[in-house]
Amino acid sequence: MSAPHILLVVGGGIAAYKSCELVRLIRKEGGTVTCVLTEGGSHFVTPMTLAALSENEVYTTLWDLKNETEMGHIQLSRQADLVVVCPATADLMAKMAAGMADDLATTLLLATDKPVLAVPAMNVRMWQHAATQRNVQTLRNSGVEVLEPDEGAMACGEFGPGRLPEPPAIWQRIRQALGRDVLAGQPEFEPTVHRPLFGRHMLVTAGPTHEPIDPVRYIANRSSGKQGFAIAGAAAEAGARVTLVAGPVSLPTPPGVDRINVESAREMARAVEQALPADVAVMVAAVADWRAATFAENKIKKRGAAPTPLELAENPDILATLARSPQRPALLIGFAAETQDVVANAQEKRARKQVDWIVANDVSGDVMGGDANAVHIVRDGDVVSLPEMPKDDVARILVERIVDALA
Repeated sequence: MSAPHILLVVGGGIAAYKSCELVRLIRKEGGTVTCVLTEGGSHFVTPMTLAALSENEVYTTLWDLKNETEMGHIQLSRQADLVVVCPATADLMAKMAAGMADDLATTLLLATDKPVLAVPAMNVRMWQHAATQRNVQTLRNSGVEVLEPDEGAMACGEFGPGRLPEPPAIWQRIRQALGRDVLAGQPEFEPTVHRPLFGRHMLVTAGPTHEPIDPVRYIANRSSGKQGFAIAGAAAEAGARVTLVAGPVSLPTPPGVDRINVESAREMARAVEQALPADVAVMVAAVADWRAATFAENKIKKRGAAPTPLELAENPDILATLARSPQRPALLIGFAAETQDVVANAQEKRARKQVDWIVANDVSGDVMGGDANAVHIVRDGDVVSLPEMPKDDVARILVERIVDALA
């Protein structure tokens, strides 16, 4: 199928620099992109930068005689599969809501017959202002998809909703808006050209652990291993040599992955130690914190109404041990499955375990065992929140960020 074509309108805000990463990501994933740069946007990024990244002409003015002789703004608005406004400033969304057409960007937005996706970015007070919220609702009522901004620290020094979502999250919404079949046949990684992890060793743990109580009973959790296996597969596609230490799950081994099967936390700890050294470790496994202090050789029988006492012993902390190891990977990533205060608990865990990143998710629903996930990537002074998406897509985004971090 032909590659999807995106018309990207770059508004005038400090977040405009992220439009460059978005262009790169669209191209990398098999799409094409043409950029329209507003006057405000040109104060933050240059036409030359966007042209180099997109490998297409960048349009900046309505008053280009050659193009307007051919009704260029009409052609631009009709040739794309999707129009994306990123960043969508308060001023630009106000003009869109009012139907104004006083420059190239607003004219083509009024003339387009294609879906429009607006990605807001502005000061928290501007976003929360009644006028902005009224304009957002007007746009949504008109069929424009307006994303919710991220919450966090801003360039102005304030904190709250108004940050531009991260480009990978925007790309996922673009994919959803286009329909996944538009991207059918486009490889996530070009196997002979784009293998950015070639020569790297990645260690991944996945699944639960089973801690035996007696020959028929054990302590466990509901982890399916799907997210860890997806990460291992995405890393192999990106060229890495991948060692996957898997708890007891019935999942096929991803192509190109070396798999080590384990049962208990202590077995997993030994396997992790033996797999070192590694450039990256992504510790996705839901390791049981406790095990039975003693293993009963025979099945434990009921004793009337009194329950059999079960004495517990603490399992080794694989993630913290790896963080202190002389063979600590250059990039160490842990996972945190939480049911409340997800980001706050993840930030505390990252500091306590002394790891580089924590990928946190809310497992109070059906995430464990399900095919979709919504995660927060907690790093030093930074939280990247991704919307709910298939676990395979979470894996690809995480691997892309690992590539960038190693580079």
